[in-house]
Amino acid sequence: MPKRIAIVAGVCLSLVFLATQASSQSDKSKRPSPPATASCDLGGGKTLTVDYSSPKMKGRKIFGDLVPYGQPWRVGANEATTFVTTADLKVGGKDVPAGDYTIFTIPEENKWTLIISKKTGEWGIPYPGAGSDLVRADMKVGKLPSTVEDFKISFDKSSSGCTIKIAWENTQASTEIAKK
Repeated sequence: MPKRIAIVAGVCLSLVFLATQASSQSDKSKRPSPPATASCDLGGGKTLTVDYSSPKMKGRKIFGDLVPYGQPWRVGANEATTFVTTADLKVGGKDVPAGDYTIFTIPEENKWTLIISKKTGEWGIPYPGAGSDLVRADMKVGKLPSTVEDFKISFDKSSSGCTIKIAWENTQASTEIAKK
């Protein structure tokens, strides 16, 4: 009988430990690259929202090193960065119907490419391939006057929609997004 009690107690303790671990891992705000959101009000009740994870520089060289030039990058950390629009858009002059997408970029020293992928729900890497691309759009790139420690995506409102800005280290890439 005492052996049975010890086994049952051990199983119960194990279950409590596993439940505690699962609970702490589901709190994404405690991750080294916590979740963040950027959104743009497109008017008429329509929005564009990007959900991403925001890694920190931590003294690392980012572009051209941690994030290599010329290769697709998941734009943040952890799960793939989502791009959800309730309006039909024009990105780089190309149509993006209302819906859920994933975004990637191809960083270069003087130009970036924004990739809007039809594939959703995946972890941030690997890039699913050009066959899943909906749109590729050129992004302007520039140097920032001061260092951005925490990776950030933001929107500036424009007359036709908004400008998406991706900033980290000493680099910012941007492109216009117009409501169709």
